[in-house]
Amino acid sequence: MKTSRTFRFLSLVAVLLPSFAAFAEEPALSRGQALYLPIYSHVWHGDIQDRYPLKSQVSALVSIRNTDAQLPIRILSARYYDTAGKMLKEYLPSPKTIPPMATHELYVEKKEAAGGSGANFIIQWDAGAPANLPVVEAVHADIQGHRTFAFVTTARPVRLEH
Repeated sequence: MKTSRTFRFLSLVAVLLPSFAAFAEEPALSRGQALYLPIYSHVWHGDIQDRYPLKSQVSALVSIRNTDAQLPIRILSARYYDTAGKMLKEYLPSPKTIPPMATHELYVEKKEAAGGSGANFIIQWDAGAPANLPVVEAVHADIQGHRTFAFVTTARPVRLEH
């Protein structure tokens, strides 16, 4: 009976230990990276009628948040691409410094239909010293009267050169 309890305890420790170790790890720091952020200029929904489902245009508020309490970060570029991978626009004509704990926003208007449902941003940033990674998200919305449609996409790091 004691052996059975000991085995169960050790099994539980073996399962939980990696989880506890993840909490103990320090957050990653970086001097910069490229981030891929999915953007939807429209969303297909509903049933197919006349060969296509319904399409709703949405706006997207891109939020680039410096999570470092001590160091500024610099946004080098924010390139907007369409579903086919064609670059449509550079949203930052020159680098933008984001102070510690501050946020910079970009806005993709609802009327911007060229991006399509597979549009995206490639956002490149750097810092003078290793800094906390920024949080980069896009809030997509279509608000009409009492009907609200909203969702969030989150950026992830990518390599631009192999």
